[in-house]
Amino acid sequence: MTAYAHPFARTDRSAFGQWWWTVDKLLLAGVAALILVGVMMSFASSPAAAARLGVDDQFHFTIRQSIFAAGAAVILIATSMLSPRGVRRIALAVYLLSVLVLIALPFVGHSAKGAQRWLQLGGFSLQPSEFVKPAVIVLAAWMFSEGQKGQGVPGMSIAFGLYGLVVGLFLIQPDIGQTVLLTIAFGATFFMAGVPFKWILGLAGVAIPGLVSTYFLFGHVAARVQKFLSHDKADTHQIDRASEAIANGALFGRGPGESVMKNHVPDLHTDFIYSVGAEEFGLVFSVALIGVFALVAIRGLHKAMRLTDPFEQVASAGLFVLFAMQSVINVAVNLNLMPTKGMTLPFISYGGSSMLAMGLTLGLALALTRKRPGAYATPEGAAFR
Repeated sequence: MTAYAHPFARTDRSAFGQWWWTVDKLLLAGVAALILVGVMMSFASSPAAAARLGVDDQFHFTIRQSIFAAGAAVILIATSMLSPRGVRRIALAVYLLSVLVLIALPFVGHSAKGAQRWLQLGGFSLQPSEFVKPAVIVLAAWMFSEGQKGQGVPGMSIAFGLYGLVVGLFLIQPDIGQTVLLTIAFGATFFMAGVPFKWILGLAGVAIPGLVSTYFLFGHVAARVQKFLSHDKADTHQIDRASEAIANGALFGRGPGESVMKNHVPDLHTDFIYSVGAEEFGLVFSVALIGVFALVAIRGLHKAMRLTDPFEQVASAGLFVLFAMQSVINVAVNLNLMPTKGMTLPFISYGGSSMLAMGLTLGLALALTRKRPGAYATPEGAAFR
């Protein structure tokens, strides 16, 4: 028999060959699995969503989801080939472009569901808030690491300025869910950068009252909280149908395409795609899907914490926290454990901006956690020093 020849020899010096031997294969496999599951789930949700929205082609959303998935894969692979310097440059470019679009949204943005969060580009709605989040995390980590070098760079002030500008633009839309998510990830980045504990307490002292104040300042936030706390006094149709779908799935589900509740859940193909999967494929599938998210998050954080460079360590960890918290929030909403947030499930929910931005997020994280000489502390990095 002829021995199997690997397509890329370890001596292959091409960009793709070097990428293949230095990227984390387990993380890559986990992300690939999520992208494929997202496309598979679109086959289950697209016909009902198309019928509800009056779209003639029942697989309209499946076709678009497949295109978005291919685009996300290209972005993920391309960005994961970058050097740490390339990661910083891309993050800066994405930040500047996203902020410009966010500034323009109140004047040219597309309004939907009481918010102005999208820029209409032909048949595609761009949501800049999805792209600016990973950029903020990378740039904040960069500034924190520069500030700690003691060379006169006001890294902490710049990092908070970058974060504060984006949060202000989020609140204008308004988009409280993205504000909360970014604040959690920024806080984690702040904590992992090793700043004095008094600064962490200061951030918490501002963030917690700020979160509470949104209840009184934004009517839709108050309405969602009241729905969550008083089911008997509010219209909870959507979350009730999602809960029924999860319960109907039992252990192994009703079978592919057999979901009933997807015909009654308005956002079944976006925010509540998890409940559709739970009804059609059951508890086993639901737990396995959570397991894949956990694998990517925990594996990524483990690798990030072993990196020796402060910027690479903090930036990659912050990106994995961003991915993990968005996943946790979406699943928690589907399980009726917290008020609805309008948060997509990474790589699974329908949505071009979410899919492409998440490809960027994990592409940057994979780039920073690649094996490079001196990148990892022993014993994992002993062979690469």
